[in-house]
Amino acid sequence: MNIKYTMKRLRKHPLVEVLARNGGNPRTLVLIEPLWGIPYNLIAPFATLYMYTQGITDVQIGTILSVSMVVQVFFSFFGGILTDKLGRKFTTMMGDFFGWAMACLVWSVSHNFWLFLLAAILNCFEQINQTAWYCLLIEDAEPKDLVGLYTWVNIGGMVAIFFAPLSGLFINSYSVVPVLRVLYFIFALTMMAKTLITFRFCRETRQGKIRRAETKNVSVSRMLGEYRQLIPRVLKNRGIMKAVAVSVILYITNMISTNFFSLYVTQRLGISDQYLAVFPILNAAVMLVFMVGIQPRMNSVKFRLPLWCGLILYACAVTLLILIPAGSLGLVILYVFVWAAGGALVAPRKDALIQLNINPQERARINALIMASTIAFSSPFGYLAGWLSSLDRRLPFVFMLALFLAAMVIVGRIQEPKLGQTDGGAADGEEED
Repeated sequence: MNIKYTMKRLRKHPLVEVLARNGGNPRTLVLIEPLWGIPYNLIAPFATLYMYTQGITDVQIGTILSVSMVVQVFFSFFGGILTDKLGRKFTTMMGDFFGWAMACLVWSVSHNFWLFLLAAILNCFEQINQTAWYCLLIEDAEPKDLVGLYTWVNIGGMVAIFFAPLSGLFINSYSVVPVLRVLYFIFALTMMAKTLITFRFCRETRQGKIRRAETKNVSVSRMLGEYRQLIPRVLKNRGIMKAVAVSVILYITNMISTNFFSLYVTQRLGISDQYLAVFPILNAAVMLVFMVGIQPRMNSVKFRLPLWCGLILYACAVTLLILIPAGSLGLVILYVFVWAAGGALVAPRKDALIQLNINPQERARINALIMASTIAFSSPFGYLAGWLSSLDRRLPFVFMLALFLAAMVIVGRIQEPKLGQTDGGAADGEEED
């Protein structure tokens, strides 16, 4: 009886209902996300240390980040065009294969600055499929389900994090470099499998078929030229521009946190390398509790309020990290807890915020334009963060704090999205207050 009651309640859970309503592409992409998430989270806590251990300096790490982001801008523009011409499904497969499978093979054998730079540039191919993947995920879904679908994507990635301690155990026995080489090779194999599953079980979206037919006889150069008409329309839409500003800030802060947190806690705070795999586990556990237990209950709350509260938690977490004295493992754990609570509120909403403000008919190109702009604006900050870290490892996080405060101001001025509307806010390029 208890089992039947539990199963009945589970089926009534808002997130389960979202996945039940959205079969096909959304369900397939959610279920195969661990093929990317598991190896990524085995590697991510140690990726910067992998380079650092092989003699790559802070400034060189920052240089790799900035150069790769410049290349990503180039690929992002073409990503929107290829998504329309080749289709959402095929472009997603192409990006996964070249941007992850092939790139990880190079990561697995890298041992100097130039090979690491080459691997990072190959990773930039992933930007080609970013636009296509988002379109494949949401184009045949209801706007009201976007936050739920993005929540599922985040949950899929977080469940994968629980495998992260395995890399820590192996590193304790065999050291960082040989373990990461094997993990990068496994990553390449799982992404090849992900590509094959996408080919077998996903289908082209309705809008994808329309755009592929419309652009069949249109040259790539002409489609690139059409950005000249699209850019002014996007710039005039205040809703889009505010959403982009928030996206840029969160992109920069995530880049800094991902690449410099491990160096900060090990080199400045003196925390053992073995704990680097524990922090993502704690982060994922807290986010899962918030996303599964609290997030769905906030559907009746205005869209902006949870986003704003998440940014406050981010700011509090970074402030704590800056003030932590050396050797205080407990305070680092508290930082991870607060950071995760903020991420649970921010992550699904910042992605949905952009999609709710754009024209579905122009989703691929506008997403590509936004992505390229985000990367372009963010590209200098990889080098800046590396330079700041070389002066004082606290300074990148001081900079993050300033960015979170700016994001809070912007979110406070964003118009509340209409979750029931099917046409994007930029449908006619109108201005918004």
